[in-house]
Amino acid sequence: MFPQVLFTWLPLAVATALWTYALGHIDYRHMGDWGLIDRLPAAFYLSLAVLTGGFVVSLRRAGTAPWWPGLYGVALLFALKAPPAILYDSVRYPWASKHDAVVSHLLANQELRPDVPLSGNMAAYDQWPGFFTLNAGLVRAFGVDAATSYLNWAPLFYGVVLIPVLVLIYRTFAEDWRLVWTGVWIFEVANWVGQDYFSPQGLALILDLSVLAVVLRHFVRPRAAGGLRSRAHLDPAAATVPPPTTRRQRAVCVVILAPLIAAINFTHQLTPVMLCVALLALNLTRRYRNPGLLVVTAVIMLIWDVTMGRPLFVETLASLKESVGNLLNNSRAGYAGELTGPGPVVQGRADIVMVLVVAALAAVAVVLRRRLTRSALPLLVVSVAPVPLFAVNDYGGEMLFRVYLFGLPGAAFFAAAALVPAGVGGRRGRAGSVARRRAAAVALPLVLVLLVAGFVPAYYGKERMYYTPPAETAMVTKILDTAPRGSMILAVTGSFPQALRRYDQLEHWYVAEQEEPQNAIMLRDPVGYLEPGLPRDGRPVYFVLTRTQDVYTAGEGLLPTGGFAELRTKLEASPRFRVLDRSPYGTVLQYVPPPPGAPPQTPFAP
Repeated sequence: MFPQVLFTWLPLAVATALWTYALGHIDYRHMGDWGLIDRLPAAFYLSLAVLTGGFVVSLRRAGTAPWWPGLYGVALLFALKAPPAILYDSVRYPWASKHDAVVSHLLANQELRPDVPLSGNMAAYDQWPGFFTLNAGLVRAFGVDAATSYLNWAPLFYGVVLIPVLVLIYRTFAEDWRLVWTGVWIFEVANWVGQDYFSPQGLALILDLSVLAVVLRHFVRPRAAGGLRSRAHLDPAAATVPPPTTRRQRAVCVVILAPLIAAINFTHQLTPVMLCVALLALNLTRRYRNPGLLVVTAVIMLIWDVTMGRPLFVETLASLKESVGNLLNNSRAGYAGELTGPGPVVQGRADIVMVLVVAALAAVAVVLRRRLTRSALPLLVVSVAPVPLFAVNDYGGEMLFRVYLFGLPGAAFFAAAALVPAGVGGRRGRAGSVARRRAAAVALPLVLVLLVAGFVPAYYGKERMYYTPPAETAMVTKILDTAPRGSMILAVTGSFPQALRRYDQLEHWYVAEQEEPQNAIMLRDPVGYLEPGLPRDGRPVYFVLTRTQDVYTAGEGLLPTGGFAELRTKLEASPRFRVLDRSPYGTVLQYVPPPPGAPPQTPFAP
């Protein structure tokens, strides 16, 4: 017994020591084209390997000590996502600062103005303010100046909170703790999407899965399970179908869930749609044919959309004519630029490989473990349900990532089922042959190591875009704080720190956030392209060019190689712009209007 316990906690201790040593040797301030991939020391990668090995060993005791694999799962989450929170001296993901700006705006103004049009479509945050009002309260409760003091910890916080929710869902369909914790592990390493940063989506996903967890456990209709309550008809690892509930019990559950569903609608515009789609899919199964909750969810969503969220809701409805059925455009990522540079290219490829591996493993489980698939069919249905949304809208170039994010919990469960042998504990399962169990003994650690290895480039390959030196932030903050109210702020892209600071007082135009052909036209004569769209009423216009914008536009392929430098050179050489500030981290230009009597400009709508 003692050697077994020793080999359970020893890898955790060794991995912790290696990771702690590696943390002090991560040279994040001098990242190159590979992002953080080549800045992570060997000890960091070794710590991940040791953690994975320890997790596999801990699975042997999962039946009697399920907290050990859970502890390794938390340790993995910390090892993978805590370094930026601990090390960075600035906000990770420059666009996360706009969410901090909304919190600061709410604290300063103490009001919501959903009907007021704001530059950069920022009015949408007043239409779905749940996340921001919550964090405004947290800022007050913690006594800090702004959410920037803790926002880099959001990925770790969201990940830890999601673990019990995932366990609750997985335990609904599996008794085998090895399958449950392997599913959680795969979810963690396959969740490279980057939607767990300081954002409404991260919070809304937790609420969404919490609702589904209650539905899957407490909304089973009487006499709908068939033979799935008999062990003779179940996979050895499967759990029996939860006890049925009466109509009255389900109605009480609907009343209990209604505030949670309202909170989702208060927080995020897409997640209620995903929840409705999942509930609709569940209603197609005999086991969960309960239209009442679906109707309540849809009514709450529509009430919010036609009241607080009406401006964006109407705008989205108007755009559906072009987007419905346009699968090619709806499945695009971002602005469809071509990734350039070793880090972004490797990250893009790693993302695809991770998706394919998880999908392939899930497909193997669906085919080979038909009994488990039958009992866990509702989870499979919920995972596939978001896919048709590709036919509806592109969601600003992010529908691809959101569909993957909402389908990942179920996909991770079935991927784990492909790796964990069907027998429970040390017994020989009836559904698995000796050869299959031996293959699983090799495949499980091998695939888990490969997935962990794939997470690093999939998550950190673009890190040079995500880390911003404090000096750049200070330069941007200075110009935005001193710009007169009503000024226009030009930038190549909005992916730079504090880009939307004072967003309710300043107008913004990100000139390269469009399709590539238009950017090529702009580069030929940037001043001639931009000038017709600039105000002629005396309002100041500033062009902010930063290092982070340069890295982002190059990595995402929005501008050709050297395009950012070319744009800056042409603007600096033009008599229409003068340099206000210049440093190694960026340049700030001010527009000089043409003299009185100059020919009128051709109207141009940015």
